[in-house]
Amino acid sequence: MRGRGLAGEIDSRMLSLSSLWRLLSCMSLLPRAVSLLPALAQLCLGLFPRLWFLSPLPCLHRPAQLLAFLRYSTGEPREPPELWGPQQPLMEATLPGHRTMSPCPVWEKNTGRVYLFFICVQGHVSERWQLLWGRNAARLCFLYSEDSGCSWGEVKDLTEEVVGSEMKHWATFAVGPGHGIQLQSGRLLIPAYAYLISCWFLCFPCSVKPHSLMFYSDDLGVTWHCGKFIKPQVTGECQVAEVPGKAGNLVLYCSARTPNKFRAEAFSTDSGDCFQKPTLNQQLCEPRGGCQGSVVSTRPLKMPYTCQDSSGKDVPSTQKCPLMDRSLEVEEGAGAPSGTWLLYSHPTNKKKRMNLGIYYNQNPLEVNYWSRPWILNRGPSGYSDLAVVEGQGLFACLFECGERHEDEKIDFCLFSDQEVLSCDDCTSPSSN
Repeated sequence: MRGRGLAGEIDSRMLSLSSLWRLLSCMSLLPRAVSLLPALAQLCLGLFPRLWFLSPLPCLHRPAQLLAFLRYSTGEPREPPELWGPQQPLMEATLPGHRTMSPCPVWEKNTGRVYLFFICVQGHVSERWQLLWGRNAARLCFLYSEDSGCSWGEVKDLTEEVVGSEMKHWATFAVGPGHGIQLQSGRLLIPAYAYLISCWFLCFPCSVKPHSLMFYSDDLGVTWHCGKFIKPQVTGECQVAEVPGKAGNLVLYCSARTPNKFRAEAFSTDSGDCFQKPTLNQQLCEPRGGCQGSVVSTRPLKMPYTCQDSSGKDVPSTQKCPLMDRSLEVEEGAGAPSGTWLLYSHPTNKKKRMNLGIYYNQNPLEVNYWSRPWILNRGPSGYSDLAVVEGQGLFACLFECGERHEDEKIDFCLFSDQEVLSCDDCTSPSSN
């Protein structure tokens, strides 16, 4: 994959993790059928942003699963990517007799703790087996670090405390994959989804459907709670971002995977405990079966004003198409760009996981305001995770890609908001 970046210098800021992949493949730890499920977390420690890369690494020779960990730290946005550290297995992130999956980190700014959530699945029990029999084999777990990931505390199983008796209605569940967020109120949010059993026939569940939800904490991570499911639309892997609403109030935006050709969007006005009825956005396509995507909110350094309707045509600045309930509309002047906008990464092909694109939305509370995608990676592309490099007009993206399959390796790329916003044909130079 060719690089792209500021003044043609993105090659110096792109890190291919293919060497790590080749090393692990030689050790027979990563069969092709296993998705890497990347997660990217940013810590703002003084003037030095730090990015973490996490990925579950299945081990075929013992039930526990390793978690790969790399770190990127720099004081200058144009520094080369050699600052990625070596692979660090997180041996603490395991339960006996279980394998670790779906990393989802979140940074708590007040205490400086990094909370790493994940699920631990019993033995070699597959998701298909859990859905067939309606017997959940996953545990909700987390651990945290107080020294920027140099050391980690003991793993804690939150399943009984957070889910409790409701687990009998869940065939299985997972967190992330990707990043969690901290709201301006201080609430910590971990996006998740669960397969709900609505009815049984004899000893078999006859209706099992996935729905997104949030795990959250209002006391800096001391205790955790389970939010309500996003219904009635079938939704799965999701991510959330906080955006401004009417009269300065804050609204939580959720982008969720669906099997229904288009991405689902939902809003919450109570910080993620309950979401409104989701809608399918016809500007954001899903490949067959859907795919995970990433979303972040940011305040751009510069921002032109254009948007497209579902056919790709420009929408007049006077057109108002509220996506939320009217009581939650933005104030007068909703046709103008808001101070905060959304960035979204996802494969752009309607049939298969191909061509990872970056979309932006200048008015998150209204429909038909997503841009056409700027293609970050041309070719097979899978899961991704975005992070904002605050105050520098830069974004980081960690994503699955390959020559023939989307899960052959993981690549990392830094790009600017101006690259996404100023590209006339909405594609990167490498896509030509």
